[in-house]
Amino acid sequence: MKLLKLSAALLFTAFISATGAAAQTGAECVFTIHNDTNENTLTGFYTSEDDGGTWSDNWLSRKMAPGQSAKAEFTADTCACEQVFQAGWLAEDNSSEVLDDPHTIDICEASNVYLGDDEVTFD
Repeated sequence: MKLLKLSAALLFTAFISATGAAAQTGAECVFTIHNDTNENTLTGFYTSEDDGGTWSDNWLSRKMAPGQSAKAEFTADTCACEQVFQAGWLAEDNSSEVLDDPHTIDICEASNVYLGDDEVTFD
């Protein structure tokens, strides 16, 4: 999927202020990705326009440690409510990536996507 880059890459913050998080909504095609794990490093976030047949380039410009967040925005022409995505995690060898199973979320309802150790949730 084409992605409207925020300042040429996703903006990373260790903490999202309550004001900043409240100002963004999935209905506006803006959402925040949260690494909601205790010790796993997020290395990739990929989207698919064809239900997992092909995947986008990595949305992340750098690795995300536990507790970090990244803001992302779909372009207007790629912001369908139903979005298929897949997360990549740093493998035990500290160089390769392990991919999660694909997930589908309703980005029109989600402002935050929480990638946990064994679950994906959104609100």
